[in-house]
Amino acid sequence: MARKSNLDYLKQYKQRLDASRRWRKDDGYDATWRRLVDMYRGYHYEDYRDEDRLLVNIAFSTVNIISPNISVNFPKITVNSVKPDEAAQAVVAEAVVNYWWRHKDIRSEFRRAVKDGLIFGHGWIKVGYRFVEEEVVGDDVDPSDPEAEGGESQPITVVLEDSPFAERVSPFDVFVDPDATSMKDIKWIAQRIRRPIADVKSDKRYAKAAREQVSVMAVSRYADDPSRKKIHDKNEGYAEIWEFYDVAAKKMSVFCETSEQFLVKPMPLPYSFGQPFVMIRNYDVPDQFYPVGDLESIEPLQKELNETRTQIMNHRKRYARKYLYKESAFDQYGRGALESDDDNVMVPVTSDEPLGSVIAPMPAVINPPEFYDQTSLIIADIDRVSGVSEIQRGGSPEIRRTATEAALTQDAVNARTADKLAIVEQSIAEVGRRMVALARQFMTGEQVARVTGKDGDPIWIQFDRDYLAGDFDFEVEAGSTQPHNEQFRRQMALQIVDAMAPFAGAGVVDMAKLATYVLQQGFGVKNPDEFMAQAMPPQMAGPAGMPAGMPPAIPNPQQATAEPMGPLTGDPAEIQALLGQQGMIPPQ
Repeated sequence: MARKSNLDYLKQYKQRLDASRRWRKDDGYDATWRRLVDMYRGYHYEDYRDEDRLLVNIAFSTVNIISPNISVNFPKITVNSVKPDEAAQAVVAEAVVNYWWRHKDIRSEFRRAVKDGLIFGHGWIKVGYRFVEEEVVGDDVDPSDPEAEGGESQPITVVLEDSPFAERVSPFDVFVDPDATSMKDIKWIAQRIRRPIADVKSDKRYAKAAREQVSVMAVSRYADDPSRKKIHDKNEGYAEIWEFYDVAAKKMSVFCETSEQFLVKPMPLPYSFGQPFVMIRNYDVPDQFYPVGDLESIEPLQKELNETRTQIMNHRKRYARKYLYKESAFDQYGRGALESDDDNVMVPVTSDEPLGSVIAPMPAVINPPEFYDQTSLIIADIDRVSGVSEIQRGGSPEIRRTATEAALTQDAVNARTADKLAIVEQSIAEVGRRMVALARQFMTGEQVARVTGKDGDPIWIQFDRDYLAGDFDFEVEAGSTQPHNEQFRRQMALQIVDAMAPFAGAGVVDMAKLATYVLQQGFGVKNPDEFMAQAMPPQMAGPAGMPAGMPPAIPNPQQATAEPMGPLTGDPAEIQALLGQQGMIPPQ
């Protein structure tokens, strides 16, 4: 069998992209996603009418109630070694990955992907490695540098960035194999990147001949989104660049649809774990690749709620008391007084007919009271479908419930929240695993990470790729991404004290450690040792002239203060021992 040429591969990849685009269009995925985005931001009416219409954006509140409950705080990623002799490396990997999550602001990107998962049904996180360096010349170089020959400034290379990254990718820009049902069985995955045409032509990472064939595909980064009709810069042209990952063949390439050559020719997948995308899946649908989100199920109810409230508003506007009167019974002054809005106005009647036959109220059409109860019914349906209770929305239920009923209701709500939280924590652990794998694969030199010691003081550890070598399990501490309820934490800590009180007299419980736990976990005290009474030494005869049991004086109190810990160097066993001294891990 003849070997395929690069031209054959390029033609095949473009055909796969066309098939994926047709699949998403025919099944209505792109159109549905755009409707859901519009519904979230309050664009619920597709056509324009010359009349008042009301909008009650329950979709917005639903997403913004669920999202903070599962992804508001920094996660606590725990790393455990699979092999006993790699425990020290696991400690370093845990400190490093948690530091990266904070220092590189990965939480912001991840929260955006979580919101995508709630709206679209899925979100994408791309994990990669970024190495940026530049040459520094001229006044930026120190003439005393030994590399500067003859006292003259010589250009040197400075590394600006050498670390993994994780960023959110729009669901509109990720295309997958149409025959796939999950990330486990995809044959390929591709990302569309719209870049200014000038940047593409000047990017030396791409083949020169292919760069010259690149042409403008759009005048906006969102040219295929009908909701973004305003073009801010019509002079800026954008090219569509595709990063194509052939998972089955384990190859990666970069190309542009208007070019007949690869910008980056097919090469082995650069990452040890394969393709770089992590998918956050919301509600899975059997045998379907794309899950459904929280908004898709309440979309009909949202439209019905808007229509109902609009009808109520228009009915209130049309309701006005009117009167039927005999025109010949009132002169000009009488009609003016009758139409006046002033109170206690005298209306002259010129006719001798009885008043009952001169004026009478016009019958008004009154809608039944049940009509106005439709809003509550629809909102109750939305809460039932979405799993967001009235209490979570900030309201108080009208029906009084017993403590048991309230507990059962809260348990049902917590079950759905826990399910989403488990998905988020699993995705965070996968992102952390890939970041450590990339650092182990591509890191070039030594770096420093900041961790927090036992007393809340920062500790700096120095590491390189060898310190991250090993086989690790990544997990996220349960509930670490949820909002912290300080009152609840304090109550739990005090309840632990009450529960352990019967065991304290028997000497089973270490009261000092229990008090330290209560101060740290319940009240957030960073250095609980300051509250602990120091244990007195045993009674013994002291030096001459000193009473028994009195500790000897310290000539220089500063000698008793431990110096701050510097960067950790040496083998993993030394790192583990030093971290154990700081209270971060127990010494082995």
